[in-house]
Amino acid sequence: MNEFDAIDKTLLRSLQEDASRPVAELAERVNLSVNACWRRIKRFEEQGIITARVALLDAEQIGLQLTAFVSVRTNQHNPSWLKAFAAGVDSIPEVVEFYRLSGDIDYLLKIRLRDINDYDRVYKALIATAPIADVSSSFTMEELKHTTALPIS
Repeated sequence: MNEFDAIDKTLLRSLQEDASRPVAELAERVNLSVNACWRRIKRFEEQGIITARVALLDAEQIGLQLTAFVSVRTNQHNPSWLKAFAAGVDSIPEVVEFYRLSGDIDYLLKIRLRDINDYDRVYKALIATAPIADVSSSFTMEELKHTTALPIS
């Protein structure tokens, strides 16, 4: 676990808001020289705190109006099954998040899709990855909050 000073926290929050800001603008924002600010950013990258700098797209504007949360239960809990299932899920680009859970549900997937026909195609690909005991899907009616920014206290 890394310890962050006030400048680190402000810098990380600023980068989460907009990583395309010039270093000079970030440096001014956190009251550092450009070189000192750049060195902190590089240190965050080297330590794996900053894992990537990406463009976030508006899913609806690129035709992905449907979000599905798919819960999967299996009766096979062995490494070879998980390897096959994870590889199969990884090969489906519409799956944007994939988690192994505790509790009644074994895996949870977040899938971005064009429509219900697109979901059916992805569902068929998903069930072909490995033997699955149960698949249950819920479709979002309204997105009330979405952020990629992590809380930095």
